[in-house]
Amino acid sequence: MPRRDLRSARPRLDTGCVPDLIRCWPTDDPAYIAYHDEEWGRPVLDERGLYERLCLEGFQAGLAWITILRKREAFRRGFAGFEPERVARFGDRDVDRLLGDAGIVRHRGKIEAAIANAQATLTRRQTETPLDRLMWEYRDATDGKELSKRLRAAGFRFVGPTTVYSSLEACGIVNGHRADCWVRDAVEAERRAVPS
Repeated sequence: MPRRDLRSARPRLDTGCVPDLIRCWPTDDPAYIAYHDEEWGRPVLDERGLYERLCLEGFQAGLAWITILRKREAFRRGFAGFEPERVARFGDRDVDRLLGDAGIVRHRGKIEAAIANAQATLTRRQTETPLDRLMWEYRDATDGKELSKRLRAAGFRFVGPTTVYSSLEACGIVNGHRADCWVRDAVEAERRAVPS
């Protein structure tokens, strides 16, 4: 599967002022509206992007997604842009640095999981099905149970079935948009354009 991210070619929509559009969840937060309309469910094909979403969904466990969305840029700075090669080399000093960063969710287990997940991503790339191909094998899955088991067996952490399924929806591997959502058809068209 090609390693490209379709988001860069997508124009930014100005839909925050249109109150009668049906979205998948109620919000009046402009960042949340933009995330829903322009990003959530749009295909992510590159390994880095999938690794980032998987980690952020893990950090979200037990919290509201808007919390993670508001902290995403701080997460990107703290985790070296979610480049697996760089994060995989993080050590104890990096963990301590991240635990002191008020811009992110400071949870030792989740921070250590993001590092372990970077290491597992590199291992998969070298010895097994790379993360991007593995996740896209679950196109239109009905739950995250099997992929969760495979990821955990490969050394990934904080990847329970709910977290994994949320990642599949966030990355467009599964179309989680409501049937009456105003962007569902556009998202589905983008998903159909991804080669099987």
